[in-house]
Amino acid sequence: MMKYIVVFVCVTLLVGFVYPFFKAKELDIKNLSENFYDYSLELIDGEKITLDKYKGKKVIIVNVASKCGYTYQYGGLQNLYEEYSDKIEIIGIPSNDFMWQEPGKNKDIQTFCSVNYGVTFPIIKKTVVKKNINQHPIYSWLSSKQLNGWNDSEPGWNFYKYLVNEKGELVDILSSKVKPQDKKIIDFINN
Repeated sequence: MMKYIVVFVCVTLLVGFVYPFFKAKELDIKNLSENFYDYSLELIDGEKITLDKYKGKKVIIVNVASKCGYTYQYGGLQNLYEEYSDKIEIIGIPSNDFMWQEPGKNKDIQTFCSVNYGVTFPIIKKTVVKKNINQHPIYSWLSSKQLNGWNDSEPGWNFYKYLVNEKGELVDILSSKVKPQDKKIIDFINN
């Protein structure tokens, strides 16, 4: 019996010591801006942009992946961008957060988007979109009501669409199932 108690105590101490190193740490949002236009992104080709260049335009931010059942939506997003680029900006954000469905390196992702879907809308470097210490700051803004005013939900899967109006306000979130040509998106663009 004493042997089991010693093993239990040793395992408990080991878990207590190791767990904090593996536990996902939360991002501290105290130093992040509440203003959408204060954020910047690094495009997949290395160019850095600030979102203030999109003032007066509606923005659709989509977390994307090349090996997902919704990957075909790249084509719909590109069609949407070609038809409404005078009114909207679409920003694709590759992420490997959901079932490792974006395993490629940035150059691979860029080639995949260009060759398979003719993507011309901005794609940023692969990043983290789920809540943890490595989450990209724009996704911290999109998923923290202290920053965006109302939403605390992170993306539930690839191809979640965050709709930001021309004033830089988050106005809606659409799941992966909502296709780029859905009435909700067309109404958002035209109203």
